Amino acid sequence: MPHPVPYQGSKRNIAEHILQFFPLDTEGLYEPFAGSAAITIAAASRGKAEHFFVNDLNEPLIQLWREIIHAPSRLSANYAQLWNAQLGRERSFYDDIRSLFNETHRPELLLYLLARCVKASVRYNSSGEFNQSPDNRRLGRNPLQMKSDIFGVSHLLRGRTALSAQDFTKSVETATSRDLVYMDPPYQGTSGNRDGRYIKGLNVETLTELLGRLNERDISYILSYDGHCGDTKYGDALPKKLKLCHLFIDAGVSSQATLLGRSETTFESLYLSPALVDRIELSPKFHGSILTKERISQLPLELA
Repeated sequence: MPHPVPYQGSKRNIAEHILQFFPLDTEGLYEPFAGSAAITIAAASRGKAEHFFVNDLNEPLIQLWREIIHAPSRLSANYAQLWNAQLGRERSFYDDIRSLFNETHRPELLLYLLARCVKASVRYNSSGEFNQSPDNRRLGRNPLQMKSDIFGVSHLLRGRTALSAQDFTKSVETATSRDLVYMDPPYQGTSGNRDGRYIKGLNVETLTELLGRLNERDISYILSYDGHCGDTKYGDALPKKLKLCHLFIDAGVSSQATLLGRSETTFESLYLSPALVDRIELSPKFHGSILTKERISQLPLELA
């Protein structure tokens, strides 16, 4: 699966788990918190939807997606030029490009920064400026590999994708009962106060209100939100009044815990809306289940 935008927290590695809950008759897929758009790309590559709505409040990021989809040749050439120009003065070049991006928001500059920054982890200061440091151990994605991924995504999404940089509540206003909404918002542990990983945090009450309105409209949605790692729990469960089916995805051993000398498994929460549960005829026995790779391989049979 092509993946041109490296993003910490991307759902690329667990996309296969999430795609299993897509209805077979899904027409449009909405991603209000797109980021790296990993689920959109995975769904497009596997024919899980007919058209796509990619939204993120981070406008420079959406501009980058516009270049990836509609101008792959130009973006690939600009990225290659930046990548080659850095050789021999990698650190100072990165700092110069970071300053230039904060002034201009040019998409090729953002792509270069994402490819070079520490752990592909974006960070913004209180003024909304990109301020993450470079990973001095590597040069970033090779231009040929990047070009392959850019053209791969362009081929998948061009002509059937709408892009927007607006509030997430507005981005799903046109969704119908024939569509599916996938949401991967900032988690509760980072939503209450300003967090450098996001242009803007997310109020839990605002999200809850949106989920309630989507339920009233019989919209099918999947929500990745919080979870736990070892004994550490991230966020509280969402209100029972929403009647969501709550599952856990085994996301594997935590890389952060490994760095600290611990072996702990991360479990990502996955919530399914009542409309989606009815649409795919999901058995109540799945509520509270932990989805491992083995269980996922059996899921289509269990759903049937």
